[in-house]
Amino acid sequence: MGLVRALARPMLAAPFVMGGINQLTKPAELGALARPFISRIAEPAGLPNDPELLVKANGALMITAGAGLATGVLRKPSAAALAASLVPTTLAAHSFWEMPDEKEKAVHRNGFFNNLGLLGGLILTIVDTEGKPGLLYRARMAKRGAGHSAKAARREAKHAARAARREAKIALLSAKDAVS
Repeated sequence: MGLVRALARPMLAAPFVMGGINQLTKPAELGALARPFISRIAEPAGLPNDPELLVKANGALMITAGAGLATGVLRKPSAAALAASLVPTTLAAHSFWEMPDEKEKAVHRNGFFNNLGLLGGLILTIVDTEGKPGLLYRARMAKRGAGHSAKAARREAKHAARAARREAKIALLSAKDAVS
């Protein structure tokens, strides 16, 4: 499975790296597209209302995190950063529900759902344990092991109590015989 991951990660990272390069080389053009979305969210999100700057920052993040995902270096944080940046990028660039023209709406709907698929791949990357048992499995096994240990301890206590009663009975009979 290591070979599959080694091939799949760069394939998943490629659109992000290429998109990041595009954002760094065309910040004015892409900033103009993102301007309506950025003007709505900038102030509430505490971001500067500068679409070109935000497009450049997003492009740099996409290249950096895409390279991290592709190489496997900090793959989970890279995938999480890409996922976090993909949501606002998708909303800014592919809000098909706001498009008046049907052809334009279809193009942006396609882009929206492509990005949704990429988001799914990133989520799988974040939760991938590379064949090792995950936290949920390990927690279940620990619980099961604790249950077995508790059951064994109860069984041992029961045997010890039975043995103590036998010893007490023997000691009582020995004391009666000694008195008689």
